[in-house]
Parts: sequence; structure tokens; C-alpha cells
Amino acid sequence: MTLQPVLTEDGSTTLFIPELNEHYHSIHGAVQESMHIFIREGYAQIRNFPARIFEAGFGTGLNTFLTFLESEKEGRAIHYSTIEKYPLEDHLVRLLNYPKKTDPAKAELFHAIHAAPWDQDIRISEHFTLYKMKGDLREVQLQDAAYNLVYFDAFGPAVQPELWTEEIFRMIYQSMKEESCLVTYSVKGSVTRALKAAGFSLEKLPGPPGKREMTRATRKGR
Repeated sequence: MTLQPVLTEDGSTTLFIPELNEHYHSIHGAVQESMHIFIREGYAQIRNFPARIFEAGFGTGLNTFLTFLESEKEGRAIHYSTIEKYPLEDHLVRLLNYPKKTDPAKAELFHAIHAAPWDQDIRISEHFTLYKMKGDLREVQLQDAAYNLVYFDAFGPAVQPELWTEEIFRMIYQSMKEESCLVTYSVKGSVTRALKAAGFSLEKLPGPPGKREMTRATRKGR
């Protein structure tokens, strides 16, 4: 696939895939979208640390990097697992300006996150341990009751419908602790029905600029 850098409205970059007519992040603002959906409505809801987070769709590494910055700022321990089938090539990573738009002093660590070896725990900092899985979400086996939070950031259901299914969400549900949540940008009917069928309780929340709503799905305790 051909990937093209695009400057979004908040001055941060994203990548565009012409073959799929799909962007990795919102053109209304890549950083502000991720901060709104994954940090404010996801990470900020965690009550107990150390915590474990799973991300479906490592992509540009933006969600990983923003979570790393939060853990550093607050001194909270995070074990962060993420899966990606098609990692970005180095020359594309260098086009992403996320450190410049957030914390320029941490630019080396953004690149360390991308350069980290796959399929092993890598300590990025005192508080942040990263485990990158190279593979297909449909084939991964996740530990039961392991995660305090899930970021579901695959390409949209119109592009990757095979990832937005009851089967996938049921597998993720089993991997989550009680009273933990999954956050995603999608509010599509087929997605919310699949989440409910998998056992989640749903909330539709206000979305970031350019998107009216987002979804937070919770695995309730007994």
C-alpha cells in the first residue's frame, strides 16, 4: 500500500491510504482525536495502578506515545500491549510529528517505541513497559481477565469489517478485568450490536471535533 503524510487541522500529521480511501487518524486533528477518545475517555478512567492496557491497532504509535506521556507525567506504572499486522517503515515514522506537537523532549522515546523489538517486553521507562505483537488480531490469544483498559483503533468497519465482529469483541471481553472498559471512535450500528452481543454495557459519549459521538463499552462486575 502507498502511504501519504497529511497535515491535520490541529497541526499534527496522519497517514492516508489511497487504496482504501482511509486515514490513520482524523483529519480534524490526529492528536486531539486520540487525546479525547483514548486518553480522556479511556486512560483517565483507570482507578487502580499498576494497570495493563491492550491496543488493537498500533499503527502510527500515537496512542501508545500519548499513554506513555501520561504515565510519565503521573508516575503511574503501565504495561502496554499492542498488535499490528503491517508495521510502518522507518521513513514513514520519521514523517510523524507527534513529539513536536506534544513533548519534544521525548522525541527519542517515540522512536524507541517504534524501534522496540516485537513479541517481548521492552522497558521504555521506569513506569512504562511495552509489548508489541506482530500479527493478526483474529489469530492472537489474549490472557483472560488481564486488562484494565482496551483501545480499539482498527481501521473503520467499512474497511476492515472482519475485525469489528462479535467473535473479536467476545475474545477481548474475556481478556478484560471486571469494571474495565473498551473505548473506540466507532458508533456504527453493527459495531454496537456486536459489542452488546459480546457482553458489554455501552455508553455513547460526545466525540472529538469532526465526530459527534464515540463509544465506551464496559465489562461490568458480577
